[in-house]
Amino acid sequence: MSDIAKLQIGENSYEFPLIKGTENEVAIDVKTLRNATNGVITIDPGYKNTGSCVSGITFLDGEKGILRYRGYSIEELAEKADFLEVAYLLIFGNLPTSEQLEKFHSDIKSNSVVDDDVKKIVDAFPKTAHPMGVLSSLTSALTAFNPSSVDVDSEEDMYNSVVKIMGKFPVLVAWTMRKKQGLPLNYGSKNLGYVENIMKMMFEQPNEDYVINPIIKNALDKLLILHADHEQNCSTSTVRIAGSSHVGLFASLSTGISALWGPLHGGANQAVLEMLEAIRQDGGDTKKYMAKAKDKSDPFRLMGFGHRVYKNFDPRAKIIKKAAEEVLNDLGINDPILEIAKGLSEEALSDPYFVDRKLYPNVDFYSGIIYRAMGIPVEMFTVMFALGRLPGWIAQWKEMRTNKEPIGRPRQIYNGENLRSFIPLDKR
Repeated sequence: MSDIAKLQIGENSYEFPLIKGTENEVAIDVKTLRNATNGVITIDPGYKNTGSCVSGITFLDGEKGILRYRGYSIEELAEKADFLEVAYLLIFGNLPTSEQLEKFHSDIKSNSVVDDDVKKIVDAFPKTAHPMGVLSSLTSALTAFNPSSVDVDSEEDMYNSVVKIMGKFPVLVAWTMRKKQGLPLNYGSKNLGYVENIMKMMFEQPNEDYVINPIIKNALDKLLILHADHEQNCSTSTVRIAGSSHVGLFASLSTGISALWGPLHGGANQAVLEMLEAIRQDGGDTKKYMAKAKDKSDPFRLMGFGHRVYKNFDPRAKIIKKAAEEVLNDLGINDPILEIAKGLSEEALSDPYFVDRKLYPNVDFYSGIIYRAMGIPVEMFTVMFALGRLPGWIAQWKEMRTNKEPIGRPRQIYNGENLRSFIPLDKR
């Protein structure tokens, strides 16, 4: 393959270099296109064919169903690592030694107390407020309580910012849920692991000790790992482009939370459960809804199947499907919603229409099932996604700032009115 791409515009020919990644991905470097061609740009709505950066964090091959963090397969990480190890890997580039992991966890725990005035902000929200709106607001509010800017050229400053948000974010997640449920806002324990602390803060009742269920803990650990990063998706790109203006980490994370909220992104697992509930209320006939999904004239959309990037089985779904089965078997849950979910999954995996189109159940389908089984309210599903995605957002923000990437400023093609003369109000 040549290392140059040629572009012909009218009688003029232009050459642009090709960039090749370590996994043989190829891109045409068009950063000089507009200057070289006197104003010509590319247009790519949805950025389906446009690379916004060069990144060393996550590799994704949707055609082959491959997902790797820093070179490690998602299958091996989900099996052998815990969430905190994966967070360290994503943010700092390598798996931690036992000493590094112990210090990382210790420093996070030292930063896990939130200014008490934040509780006043939580109290100001009505119980009807969506948890994602609350979480976005609280994350942004942390900036007011931690006003010093981060010196991105200082490893110490960067590290301190990382452990600060890793410590405080789970508290905000737990408080968001407990506010919704009318429970007291609590803290974790320094004697527990990172994920165990999350569970304690979320589920502990004020009149009893919380006992960790190891199967649920293992499933939650896996869910958080599987959601930890996913290349340049909508929310991650939002974090990077917001951070490119040199806004702080907390504010950048808040923009990512808002982007994640949408039903086409992080809100998909909530949409799955809402779909399942609608099917239940209509009698629970899964065959009827599978037929509706195949009918192009029917507006019904089967949520939780297929993926924008994966044209094969979502590798994360394979892992979490097994965890979902373990959780349901351990808890012995008899839930008609979950039975409908299992029915849809089994039918889709055997129906030629879905198999031929590679419309397999994705990670959003199974994660919603697990969260429901754990007793997490549907409105909190996307918040749990944000909790898992936190280290990926941090890693992407950190990479963008340390690489000194320019401020994001996409171009456009204008198709509005040409120059018009102003008409006075009395003559319109």
